[in-house]
Amino acid sequence: MKSILEVEMSDGHHIHVVKYSPKQSPIGHIHLLHGMAEHIERYDEFALFLVEKGYIVSGHDHRGHGRTVEKNGQQGYFAKTNGFERVTEDVREVLLKVREDMVEIPLILFGHSMGSFVARRYMQKYSDSLSKVVICGTSFSPGVLGDVGSIIGKIASKFQTPITESKLLNNLSFGGFNKKIKDAVSTFDWLNTDKTEVKKYIDDPMCGFIPTNQFYIDLFYGLKTIHKTGEIARIRKDLPVLLISGEEDPVGKNGEGIFKVAKGLTNAGMKNVTVHLVENARHEILLEKNKKDTFNIIVKWMMNNE
Repeated sequence: MKSILEVEMSDGHHIHVVKYSPKQSPIGHIHLLHGMAEHIERYDEFALFLVEKGYIVSGHDHRGHGRTVEKNGQQGYFAKTNGFERVTEDVREVLLKVREDMVEIPLILFGHSMGSFVARRYMQKYSDSLSKVVICGTSFSPGVLGDVGSIIGKIASKFQTPITESKLLNNLSFGGFNKKIKDAVSTFDWLNTDKTEVKKYIDDPMCGFIPTNQFYIDLFYGLKTIHKTGEIARIRKDLPVLLISGEEDPVGKNGEGIFKVAKGLTNAGMKNVTVHLVENARHEILLEKNKKDTFNIIVKWMMNNE
């Protein structure tokens, strides 16, 4: 059964939330965090698969995304200040509402791409509330390039506005992702080897938009924060974490960045970190041609870490 909720945040912002419930008693609760320039409805097939396995599944459209924008806010914009932290707190507040009647059910957090960055920040702040975390399609710190991007965003905000679309930063962030793809027919071929899914993304008015200057300032802040040694050290050491990504995903530098993230976690003393690279898959492994295999890999990992 699927239900739609609207949850008001502590700052008055209204968040669009979906919840899927199994017919039988649930074995766990999985909350999904979608990526940048997309929305939670794209996870419907994955959510229904998880429900069939016995999980309650929930998810929400981040502020600046999907149906949340229809309720309030602007597409591609988090907040006036501290946007990344605000989006992380949205997760906590949404979960407090969604889990009002299931306090004893273990919580698994699943984050894809930008959602993986938010999930990693959530781990750093609230790992005691989590039983497991799945980090999907993530990346390592951009380092000095992230600092440069943040400076560009701040300068552009002064000469334009914080809510102006940042075509420059969008191109700098994603412009090179198609380089290794032969015969690319769109700027979004790096997302998926399945051209049908790429076309669906392009045709979806809630996908592929250009975020604002302030969004990129917030994103680069978030990327810098989640890679700080001191922040990683805050995570509970026995928290099971699965890092899963496409073998040909340019966001994770074809696996190189994924192993760097894993090393950062293990260096901080975390004892249960698993890395899985999905063969013949790019960024959106949940929508790839071999998606059902990926679904099963994720569920098997979750059940083996009870």
